[in-house]
Amino acid sequence: LMNEDIRIHSWPCSYYLGTSKQWVSGRLSLTPVAIKFTADKTGELLVNFHLSSISEIKKESSNLIFSSLTILEKNTKHWFSSLQPNRNVVFNILEHFWREQLLSSQGAGAEAAALQSTKGKELTGLLTGSQKRLEDTAKVLHYQGEQFDNIMKGLNKIEGDMDVADRLLTELESPSWWPFSSKLWKAPLETKPKETATVSDSKNQEGIIIRIPVIITHRTDSNVKPGKLTLFASGLEISDCNSQVIHRFESKDVDDIRVHTPYEISVRQRFIGRPDTSYRLLSAKMPEVIPVLEMQFSKKIQFLEDALGFVGARKSPQVDLGTSIWQA
Repeated sequence: LMNEDIRIHSWPCSYYLGTSKQWVSGRLSLTPVAIKFTADKTGELLVNFHLSSISEIKKESSNLIFSSLTILEKNTKHWFSSLQPNRNVVFNILEHFWREQLLSSQGAGAEAAALQSTKGKELTGLLTGSQKRLEDTAKVLHYQGEQFDNIMKGLNKIEGDMDVADRLLTELESPSWWPFSSKLWKAPLETKPKETATVSDSKNQEGIIIRIPVIITHRTDSNVKPGKLTLFASGLEISDCNSQVIHRFESKDVDDIRVHTPYEISVRQRFIGRPDTSYRLLSAKMPEVIPVLEMQFSKKIQFLEDALGFVGARKSPQVDLGTSIWQA
């Protein structure tokens, strides 16, 4: 269940302790509503304040040597330095969650988080209810209810496998002896390579289901950048702050979506003989998007360990979970 104790991310760093005038090493942690710092040696919680009490987050230098991050909270300035993996990553993520906290309708953190959680649960409840009623009706209408259900599951699985097989086959050069026409496969080979989709095209004029601000990581880069995630009926799109498209995934291109926490997902498309296309997305608004993704990509979505308590999580974590590149 979502609550204010969920740790979104934590980073090794040093904190300037004014009382003893020294830098203390430890971990800076972010939860949906608060920022905390715990000292390594003593395990003492030296910093613990609400995101809504912050009036400024800045990048500064201390004593002309250290590159630091400062957080102004109720007239107290907190200094953090030696941030890992780097200062920009921590700054971008903290600023994103702080800004979203200020923009959230009620402003007063935990209530807003709880409200969003309730909305998510209501939406999921409604969707699950509708799906259940549809399944029950199908069973009543069909005198062989169980068989019918099994057939549908089998067809869904076949359809998912065909999507992947179709795409991977078109990447392999067909040998001269290949007896089958490409028309046998569900979708024709696209003439333009996917990598050229850098600017919005007419497809983007279609109805937007939901759009949220996100922090984006591509593959295993240690840098992050702010941008937007947009969900369409036909797929999803990742763009930068200037609305320039970074990547568009058509629904059939998505091989898996992993829900790492209620606030962080990764989207991947696999290829033969070259690296996967993979993006990791973090957002304060992600809990609103996950129920929609779950309906749209039910065969491809996987809830990992830290997200198993979240709405609709019905699968056990699988191997090769990967570790967050934002946690040292």
